[in-house]
Amino acid sequence: MIVITLTKVPKSLQGDLTKWYQEIQTGVYVGNVSARIRDLLWDRIMKNIGHGEATMVYNTNNELGYQFRTTRQDRAVVDFDGIPLMKHLTVSTGTVKHGFSDAAKFHRARVMTRHRDHRRQRTGPTPFVTLDLETTGLDVVADDIISMGALKRLEDGQEDHFYCLIRIDHEIPTKITALTKITSEMLATQGVALAEGLQLLKDFIGEAAIVGYNLHFDMAFLTSGCQKVGQSMLANKQVDLMPVVKKANKFLDNYRLQTVLAEYDIENKTPHHALSDATATFGLANKLNENGVLEI
Repeated sequence: MIVITLTKVPKSLQGDLTKWYQEIQTGVYVGNVSARIRDLLWDRIMKNIGHGEATMVYNTNNELGYQFRTTRQDRAVVDFDGIPLMKHLTVSTGTVKHGFSDAAKFHRARVMTRHRDHRRQRTGPTPFVTLDLETTGLDVVADDIISMGALKRLEDGQEDHFYCLIRIDHEIPTKITALTKITSEMLATQGVALAEGLQLLKDFIGEAAIVGYNLHFDMAFLTSGCQKVGQSMLANKQVDLMPVVKKANKFLDNYRLQTVLAEYDIENKTPHHALSDATATFGLANKLNENGVLEI
């Protein structure tokens, strides 16, 4: 048995899920599919969730008999001696959204004025970083980061790059090695500890805006990684290019990164390599800027 709850997600995603699950109440879906289909559907949810939230509970072989996943910014799934627990965070990992009171409206007006004035005063490119991760799978709780890649645009228009491998305490699945060309031996000899890798990445990013494609996936792993090693989470401005592309190109066959890159004539010679994907995403961000559908 699998139960999924959705809030504030696009209607297209709700309709998509009804192919596999029954909606027994608004936003509550129940079904019984294989683990493979379950994981593929969760991946689809992650890619198409927009600004909404999702939580999934499913049967598994542990002490409780079930496991769960969530995209909620005020919750974190933690493992306590093999028992999954939902941790309530005192500080949400998401950004604060102001309400619709007059005070909130005045606040937004002031913010927009500052942004407009800032754009007028700006004399050079705004620094931003595109990043990409490679992981051992799609499950934020059960899987691990194995590589991080990032490309940074500096204020003077120059570029800088970052790449590192992350050691893990188990063998990389064969299918992941086939996909990424990363082997367990490479991680053992060239990789750094997760805590060191995260700190190096945060030092590289600094205060720049973080840009990615399906960025929610990467940020979920980074947030989980920071929680595991007791580090503060990234609080930078975040820009996900996927919804921007979906709005600008409504008739693509699909919105996988390689399809989108081909649409914008951007070459990625080594897909599923973190730095190569980050570089391709950097090119996509520039194209979207040039086309006037994105402003960073």
